[in-house]
Amino acid sequence: MFSILGMVGLVLVAAVACLLIYAATRPDEFRIARSATIDAPAETIYPLINDLRRFNEWNPFAKGDPSLKVTYGASSEGRSGSYDWDSTGRAGKGRMQITDTVPASRVTMSLQFDKPMKATNTVHFTLQPQGAATEVSWEMTGASNFMQKLFGVCFNMDKMVGGEFDKGLTSLKAQAEAAGAKGTV
Repeated sequence: MFSILGMVGLVLVAAVACLLIYAATRPDEFRIARSATIDAPAETIYPLINDLRRFNEWNPFAKGDPSLKVTYGASSEGRSGSYDWDSTGRAGKGRMQITDTVPASRVTMSLQFDKPMKATNTVHFTLQPQGAATEVSWEMTGASNFMQKLFGVCFNMDKMVGGEFDKGLTSLKAQAEAAGAKGTV
């Protein structure tokens, strides 16, 4: 007969096995997206995304880690604009590079993480005019390896990362609407 301790151990092993099997069945790709309507034309908003120095003025991931050190590439603006970051805090280490732009319409970026976990994701910003306003969408997509799937079972990544996207879009909205009111970009 099994002792109570043996039964508890067996239940724990079965629970861990079920968790690992469930994680393995999760999708191989992820998508996190948020949108906001900004009371400014796309031409006012676009430079705040397409120039990574301006992007980091409202980017919550850059603003939320006091130990973050950013090094911009030869260019910070437009296709091939880039920066590397390193942090002893939660931001980890990685690189962001603009890979494609369509003026006042779209900016696509490659987001490479080295720490805390290696990953390469794609970030899309789309700007859709809505009369005098602009609908701005921030989307990140990428592959999910087994460890990311397991992490996703325990933590709601859409809520965590999407919440940061919401903060960023709110900050972008304030900056763009203030620039639009002043007639500056």
